[in-house]
Amino acid sequence: TAAAVVTTSAWTRQRLDELYELPADRMHVARPGVDAAALAPGTTAGDALLCVAAVTAGKGHDVLVSALATATDLPWRCTCVGSLVRDAAFADGVRRTSKRSGLGDRVRFAGPRTGRALDRAYATADLLVLASHAETYGMVVTEALARGLPVLATDVGGVTEALGHAEDGTRPGLLVPPGDPAALGAALRAWLCDAELRGRLRRAARERRAS
Repeated sequence: TAAAVVTTSAWTRQRLDELYELPADRMHVARPGVDAAALAPGTTAGDALLCVAAVTAGKGHDVLVSALATATDLPWRCTCVGSLVRDAAFADGVRRTSKRSGLGDRVRFAGPRTGRALDRAYATADLLVLASHAETYGMVVTEALARGLPVLATDVGGVTEALGHAEDGTRPGLLVPPGDPAALGAALRAWLCDAELRGRLRRAARERRAS
């Protein structure tokens, strides 16, 4: 009986159509916006990884930790920003797994951040990593791109749409299948080991920043 249904991505619109066969003229897409932000400078090594998501099963932090454990021979550090109490049992399990995997202080679970503290987290990062199992859009993807920060994410839901492309068609990040630590680990390794790849993705992210 709704006069209109507004979705945050074309993917979600299509999914609702598949599930409920809603009239096409009553479904509308309004993609979320993002505040303008200063350019994240990045580092030469590109080894500062950032995950911004509540530590819940749906966001795939267990997959992320398993992927990071495959790259302990490389220099990196990963800060996970997001609630540790929304699914406390899962969050505790992920932190225990991180310690058992020998990641030590290289993975930091910082809890939620907002305002300037969140801005600083983005500003000091080289790559946003998002291992979600599902996303209707992916606001953190656009928050990263607003700062010219490349993205490594799972190819789910509206994430591909949020990531978009630079003017020359280059994608400003890497996409991997969900729930696949090996694929995520291989993409992390590629980012950390290939300076040319980092440069290409950074250029694309900075171009995408304008749109």
